[in-house]
Amino acid sequence: MKIWINNKEYEAEPGESVLEVAIRNKINIPHFCYHEDLPVGASCRTCLVEIKDTGKIVTSCTLKAENGLKVSSETEKVKRLRLKNIELLLANHYKNCPKCQQGLFCPVAKEAKEYSASMTKYDNPEKKSEVHNIGGAIEFDPRLCIACNKCVAVCKKLGIGILEMKGKNIDNHATINQDRNIDCIYCGQCTVHCPVGAIREKSEIESVERALNDDNKIVIAQMAPSVRASIGEEFGLPVGTDLTGQIYTAFRKLGFDKVFDVNMGADITTIIEAEELIERIHNNKNLPMFTSCCPAWVKFVEFYHPEIIDNLTTARSPQIHAGAAYKTWWAKKEGIDPKNIVVVSFMPCTSKKYEAHSEKFKVDGLSPVDYVLTTREFATLLRKQSINISNLESSEVDTPGTFSGAGVIFGASGGVMESALRTAYNKMTGKDLNKLEFEEIRGIEGIKKASIKIGEKTLNVAVVSTMKNAKKIIKEMNKYDYIEVMACPGGCIGGGGQPIPTTLRITKKRAKALYSIDSKMKMRKAHENPIVKDFFDNLPDSDREKILYTTYSRKNKFE
Repeated sequence: MKIWINNKEYEAEPGESVLEVAIRNKINIPHFCYHEDLPVGASCRTCLVEIKDTGKIVTSCTLKAENGLKVSSETEKVKRLRLKNIELLLANHYKNCPKCQQGLFCPVAKEAKEYSASMTKYDNPEKKSEVHNIGGAIEFDPRLCIACNKCVAVCKKLGIGILEMKGKNIDNHATINQDRNIDCIYCGQCTVHCPVGAIREKSEIESVERALNDDNKIVIAQMAPSVRASIGEEFGLPVGTDLTGQIYTAFRKLGFDKVFDVNMGADITTIIEAEELIERIHNNKNLPMFTSCCPAWVKFVEFYHPEIIDNLTTARSPQIHAGAAYKTWWAKKEGIDPKNIVVVSFMPCTSKKYEAHSEKFKVDGLSPVDYVLTTREFATLLRKQSINISNLESSEVDTPGTFSGAGVIFGASGGVMESALRTAYNKMTGKDLNKLEFEEIRGIEGIKKASIKIGEKTLNVAVVSTMKNAKKIIKEMNKYDYIEVMACPGGCIGGGGQPIPTTLRITKKRAKALYSIDSKMKMRKAHENPIVKDFFDNLPDSDREKILYTTYSRKNKFE
């Protein structure tokens, strides 16, 4: 069908709203509470349009497209009402937002500055000023909240419910549920759904900048698989653009001494996890084995389901494996005091901040990873240095960061399992797979199930994303041998630290980019990585436990 927006004709699909048509065609209709994966709430009242035939003003997120419909988002009446609504929404935001005040990128900076002159009369001194620190990963400032309800909705949709709405009228805002039986898992989906930065990652940009300016430190940059397929969105590039080489160049421009890659750590994790899976199958003990790469999922188990702790693989995660390798094996090779090494991980995730700060991962008193920046923080850091990543030439990773295609696909739901199965097949049969792709466990569906034959053994496996789906699979876990779980929809590629917006549609394109990178690589199996082989060959038996493995324990609220 055809509709007209601002006197131009556009195609519309049955069931689409006018706002959806506008977004698809890059027509700027301001909106704050709309998200394509969540129920329409129409609470912000900023996506207003005027229906030409009737003169009626309605929210475009609720107005369904009909053939011949004509609307305008630019009439004086619409502009006047929108101005009033934006003033009311953003008054407190602009005055309290540190990014707006410092001139840094903010999701609402453009609108806030445009309307700031008339905002002072809407000040609400009663609004709470305390900024909540959640697990060292997330911070929440109720003063910036516009009560759009998106963080609350997504938290409940994904199966947690740590956030709830409180207060009335101008003091209506999201708050933290104090029920002792409900806890945050630090996945950050609230942060990637908040349109105004009221709930956001706890920034470590300044700490990283201090390290870069310290001549006594060797500062290492390592990025997770997903970052290379999403950072381009922050600079106007199409979703799924692979910027691996440009990111390496950007790290060097920022002043990092060494450019490595979390994918190398993913290859280490793959080997450890594959070996443990084989051992558990052989001994028929603690099956099914669950993955543990996602710290939000691990926190969920430790708080909500401690009875299945023994089913988690004891392998540490890729960023922790890599960081520990650099502060032991690599430091020894280079003759560097590990105390002078600073490892910075660039992750699509907020819970990786929580993980990096965990005392249990320390090796010889040192944290394997010192700081974690999300994809969004990476973009902010680049903007502060006036670096447009889309304009950079490509460069290569430093040799100690060499990785396989198996390491790349860790970022997509099913990728951890597929990587481990490629190596497990080799170790169980003595042969390599002819076809490396496990199509049956790929995709962004919340639950994927398959039976996979390895030699004479058939493994029943499941791949799960979101805790809502994890709850379902835990109830039937005895049907499986191996289960991958990620907290975020579609896996890390849809993580809480990714660019805004992040939707299932966008996540699918990012995941496709990771699989494309893998398919083009000459080395696609973790056990073929010569750097990882060198690491294992030079790892003393006495150090294996403290560098490669971890333990778990029951957790209390906010622990």
